[in-house]
Amino acid sequence: MKSSRFAAIAAAALVCPGLVLVASPASANPAAGAPGAHNAITDVPGIQVGQVQSDTAPYLTGTSVVYMPQMSVASVDQRGGAPATKETDLLSPLNSNPGVNAIQLGGSSMYGLSATNGIIRWLEDRGEGVRVGAGGVAPIVPAADIFDLGRGGDPKARTSAEWGYLAAQATSDGPVRQGGVGGGTGARGGGMRGGVGTASVHLGDGIYVGAMVIVNPAGSPVDPADCTLYGVKYGIGNEFAGYKAPKKKECNPPTPPAAAAEQPANTTIAVVATNAPLEKAAAQRMSGNAHDGMARAISPIHTLGDGDTVFAVSTGKGEALQINDPADSRQLNAIFNAGASTLARAIAKAVLSSESIGNTTSYCDRYPSACKGMKQLKQWRTQGDAPDVTPETFAQASQALAQTPVPAPAGADKGKDKPKGKPNAAPAGNTTEQESQNGMVLASGNTGGPTLSTGVTTGLLAAAILGVGLLGMHLRGRRRAPSGPLS
Repeated sequence: MKSSRFAAIAAAALVCPGLVLVASPASANPAAGAPGAHNAITDVPGIQVGQVQSDTAPYLTGTSVVYMPQMSVASVDQRGGAPATKETDLLSPLNSNPGVNAIQLGGSSMYGLSATNGIIRWLEDRGEGVRVGAGGVAPIVPAADIFDLGRGGDPKARTSAEWGYLAAQATSDGPVRQGGVGGGTGARGGGMRGGVGTASVHLGDGIYVGAMVIVNPAGSPVDPADCTLYGVKYGIGNEFAGYKAPKKKECNPPTPPAAAAEQPANTTIAVVATNAPLEKAAAQRMSGNAHDGMARAISPIHTLGDGDTVFAVSTGKGEALQINDPADSRQLNAIFNAGASTLARAIAKAVLSSESIGNTTSYCDRYPSACKGMKQLKQWRTQGDAPDVTPETFAQASQALAQTPVPAPAGADKGKDKPKGKPNAAPAGNTTEQESQNGMVLASGNTGGPTLSTGVTTGLLAAAILGVGLLGMHLRGRRRAPSGPLS
């Protein structure tokens, strides 16, 4: 029998999404069944979020990262027909990977997966990851991206490793900004702007479930019968206070040009998390059940044009809850059900937090009467950091990524006199090679790869000179030969 600290979870789940007026044992925690302090995934202990973006033409994209300072158990369930994902096979309970350091939810489709390289580098510089070899680490960063290419102009205006590095630098456990930010900057669905949403619930005794989502579906979060949001009905307490069904004259307006031109290349991606300790198989079941939250808040869902993907993370320590232990079933079902409801709430919050941009209209601008009384929207759209990527910050990240220390081969200095004094350091971003007692630094520069070593360059130059000399001797010999007719 597992610890009794999960005893309140099942009771909370029976009454969610309604507010539960049950006192929590810990005064720092809200009542069981209520949202956490930030009503965000960062209410789950051990979870941080960082986001960056640009909406300066030709850009309309960004990157979000969910970071776990302590490597955490994770799994994934992918159900859309057109995913852009990375490192998801590692998360199968059949494979040996122990956990993840971070998860990327990004824009720029398959091209944006390269942003994970910046997150990985940031983690490596901090020594975080699976230990490999002598002092080395292999950071584990699965990813899923939405399709937003060309929505701000040039389809080649997309994220890269620098964006991931900057997003990782921005991680914190505080409030999370929602709407058209981070990986949801270029998101849209149902002919409207999508974006980032997040929510949480306290299940009692310090156990939380949180969700973060990027809403970019081929389907729609709007019920065509009355133009209300499907996900609002799962709100807790006064979470959606002030929200009303749109006036009839606003409902079902003519299809705007942006929606008519929209291509069926979309995706809704999410992370659900808990600090209850889960085995890897239980995490996979949690990610699968959370897809029910997508189905509650978006219709249709999981189409062939979507790449719908949900990651599940457990930051908890101690004896893990197991899906094949009957004694754990009640607690697990409560956590799984909370994951689905919390994700549905996060989807509604993403849509309500988004703001119109260009010719893409937000829900609240299309149905102003629905949002008029929602004073909390300003807080959702502004709380938490989400720095813009600028030429200056991009250059700083490029410099941080420019040089990778490569140790010298073992025994390379045997039989050689070591140079006295310290070697001169090569400038950051230079494409020259720096040799030192600690090995070399290969600077990537703008050449796409490391430069040739001095020895190889000298050899090639000598061969070229020898070739020119031989050619000259051959030509001089031909000029000295008789020019008359052959006998």
